[in-house]
Amino acid sequence: MQPIGQKKSTSNQKPEPAISSQGERVMSKQLLGERGELIIEHDGREYRLRRTQNGKLILTA
Repeated sequence: MQPIGQKKSTSNQKPEPAISSQGERVMSKQLLGERGELIIEHDGREYRLRRTQNGKLILTA
């Protein structure tokens, strides 16, 4: 018997994310290009988003 208030789950259902993201998905290679770097201007300041040698992303001002 199933406890009250608990939904029965089926194996083909994916769990709902706790927070819904309304943002757009962009692949980092599209932004960074072959150089692996992008300069972003925000509130009059320049920020540099780049791919490190280890394949991580770093954002610096």
